Amino acid sequence: MKSIILQIMYMLTGLVAIAAGIYAITDKEHKTKFSTGAFWIIFGLIFILGKSIPPHIVGGAIIFMGFLTALKRVGTGSQTNSSEEYRIKKSEIIGNKIFIPALSIGFIAFAVAQFTKLGGLVGLGIGSVIALILAFVITKEKPKYLGYESSRILQQIGSTTILPQLLAALGAIFAMAGVGNVIADLMGSIVPEGNILAGVVMYCLGMAIFTMIMGNAFAAFAVITAGIGIPFVFALGADPAIAGSLALTAGYCGTLMTPMGANFNIVPASIMDMKNKNGVILSQIPVALSLLVVHILLMYFWAF
Repeated sequence: MKSIILQIMYMLTGLVAIAAGIYAITDKEHKTKFSTGAFWIIFGLIFILGKSIPPHIVGGAIIFMGFLTALKRVGTGSQTNSSEEYRIKKSEIIGNKIFIPALSIGFIAFAVAQFTKLGGLVGLGIGSVIALILAFVITKEKPKYLGYESSRILQQIGSTTILPQLLAALGAIFAMAGVGNVIADLMGSIVPEGNILAGVVMYCLGMAIFTMIMGNAFAAFAVITAGIGIPFVFALGADPAIAGSLALTAGYCGTLMTPMGANFNIVPASIMDMKNKNGVILSQIPVALSLLVVHILLMYFWAF
């Protein structure tokens, strides 16, 4: 049941990407319409047919997508948003109810993960579908705009959409390649043996820094926990649940400070058409550093 629902969710995601590709190709004013269309259609087909396509074919397709991105052949096209006057009028009517669909995704995902055996990923997909329905109910817009608006936003976000999947895969490769062992050997010559504070500081800093490199705290967690957490924190008697949870969220302090965290930092800048594409990151750095210090203190006093 779980696998079937997940496959349906992947197919829906793929259809959105293919729709973006079709809109790009049919856009007469799009300067890179064929390459942009190819990028999104390939992306969609991987989501829909991923299990049926040989891994080396998928890898080749992703490399091709990377070349298109590197050559700046993936653009936004000429798709326009509704007029500012219309948006202001609708915002006055809808008010704060516009946040209901977005908030519902988190609540539904949590409920499905907690009270069923389907898991959080299925809950996220179900929450997204329900949020879409709520958005139509609240805004009273016509469903015909779904494909166009999805395409417009996806093209605006651009190729950074694929970055989280690539970084997660890279994290798994690092873990299998034994990068954690290399880090453990390196830290062994730096961290004083038996020093709890030094171990905690290096664990939290390592999570934040490696997350900045990877862009994903989940990808960094396995590597840094194997290299620093287990030998220098858990081995000294730390509560695994408390230390592990704090280490993961310490990694997210790094997410706030890196362009590799595309969904959090680059995508919002693109959607809001910010002049400084790193403006979100610069605003978040003071908060991220403060939170990192708090994580170190919490782990030191709570986990032992």
